[in-house]
Amino acid sequence: MCGIHLIWGKGANKEAVQKLVDASQHRGPDQSAIYSPWTGLWIGVNRLQILHPGPDADQPYWDSEGKRLLVFNGEIYNFQELRSLLSKIGIEFVTQSDTEVLFHCLRLFGAQGLEKLNGMFALIYIDLVSKSVLVATDRNGEKPLYYSQNNETLTISSKISGIASLQPHRPDWEQAEHYFYLRTPSPGKTFYRGIRAWKPGRYSTISRQDTFRWDTIHAPKAPENIPNQATFQLTLENAILNQFHADVSVGVLLSGGADSSLLYALWYQQTGISLPAYTVQVEKKYRAKYNDADSATRFARQIPAAHRLIEIDQDIFFENWDAYLQSVDLPIGDSAGFLTWMIGKRAKPEVKVLVSGAGADELWGGYQRHEAFAKYWKQHAFWSNWAGIFEKLPFGRAWKKYMLAVTNDPNQTFLNFSALQNPPSDLSADYERIFNNNLPEYKRMLDFDRQVYLVQDVLKIHDNALMAHGIEGRSPYLDASILGLWQKVNDPAFLIGKPWIKNILRENDLGWIANRKKLGFGLPLQEWLSEKGNFSSRVFFTLKSFDKSHGEHFSAPIRQLLQNPEQAAKTQFLTLYNLFLFAEWANLHQL
Repeated sequence: MCGIHLIWGKGANKEAVQKLVDASQHRGPDQSAIYSPWTGLWIGVNRLQILHPGPDADQPYWDSEGKRLLVFNGEIYNFQELRSLLSKIGIEFVTQSDTEVLFHCLRLFGAQGLEKLNGMFALIYIDLVSKSVLVATDRNGEKPLYYSQNNETLTISSKISGIASLQPHRPDWEQAEHYFYLRTPSPGKTFYRGIRAWKPGRYSTISRQDTFRWDTIHAPKAPENIPNQATFQLTLENAILNQFHADVSVGVLLSGGADSSLLYALWYQQTGISLPAYTVQVEKKYRAKYNDADSATRFARQIPAAHRLIEIDQDIFFENWDAYLQSVDLPIGDSAGFLTWMIGKRAKPEVKVLVSGAGADELWGGYQRHEAFAKYWKQHAFWSNWAGIFEKLPFGRAWKKYMLAVTNDPNQTFLNFSALQNPPSDLSADYERIFNNNLPEYKRMLDFDRQVYLVQDVLKIHDNALMAHGIEGRSPYLDASILGLWQKVNDPAFLIGKPWIKNILRENDLGWIANRKKLGFGLPLQEWLSEKGNFSSRVFFTLKSFDKSHGEHFSAPIRQLLQNPEQAAKTQFLTLYNLFLFAEWANLHQL
């Protein structure tokens, strides 16, 4: 796990690339370097040593002839398999690292070598003979990469803030609208004009800094037969063994829910090795509702783990808030970001890798919006005709949101289910192109979540919060073998409510976890904002001040909340926190 950087063109110089490296020091505290392969091109790297920690695998990684080099952020989980393949065709290796394997895979196969990779990565591979640069990211977008380009200079970096420090960039206030409804900027965008996110699964072979085109890494190979629960379990077990492997200490983000519990249970079943496991615990008065810690503690008694509880209350929140805010490269409207950061802080003295259940809910239908869409689609005509009438009746808040979200268009309905409130039509149009209408309706919605919520929210949080502490995050449910299997499953019976995951838990005497009600991973925001205290006072003051200083940039619905946050504390508490995070981040960066 590392930070990688490139500046090509008029703005390329040693001081500029060093700024990028310095901005990402936390991503790779074990080794860093800068280098100029030719006049007008500079690269930089920060390395976090996970596999083959010795200096032999430091970066940039060169061939013996000094004609090619690689800087690389991530892990290649099938590197042993690729190493065996490359050895058979005559490659001699000098390290046990995945970096060396990746280097030779690209050297021999070029961009086609990307198809062979099972892993998470952002990479820059440079050929000094052809003076070309290959840039690529993994299919899931687990490893971030950002770029800025004009007629004179191309800048690429793992950190937005590094790029922003090199030249003036105006805020893109239009993205606040996307953030307000869907928690993040629109796919491919950031909050800076001219700084964009490199999209998942894209690569480009660049011969001139001022022009390049996108190509797409093909989807992983799918099995020939339709998968069943047995093949899913076997595939997951193999992914766990691959992704839990490291030459440094490994731990688990243990939520107490189905996904992370199954990962750890299968790991322990296969190896008998207990690992550190980390769980957030809220204040005692809220634990009846937010009971992840109780569940995880019970689990750790049943499946041995070195269990750590990370206490969270309002005082602890503010003791850590400024440090957390400094670490935020891109605000994501999700308080799971702060909690993941707190887990990373506690885990840093003990581990360098943390494994989580990220991806299971998006692929296998674990969210309430997936159940809501299944209910809607089973009786599509009924809900489309009657929801408008039902919304006028005195139902509870959840039902009211459901009724308001329903339309004749299934894509629009799911987008409404996904948003914090129904987005306006012009914003919705930006997301319509993401829906793959060649897929069956229910699978189409999961695929949308895979491309949007997983990439934009879950994985951005996972990487940013853990890498702030120099910890690598891994997600076995996103292994290429699991994605290949998922491609073949279209029957809603296997894609609603994660039946395979829950059935395997039941077969391993963990049915009590399978039967737990789904809880969101986040702070007790409704309670904190509804009470008089430091948290609500700080949030309300910040939002009102932000409206006075920046309100001219925002639409009426955003300004209404900024001006009157107290009135929305019990119903729009998620949005209030998101705006608070955005306001504090914008003020910190003087936007």
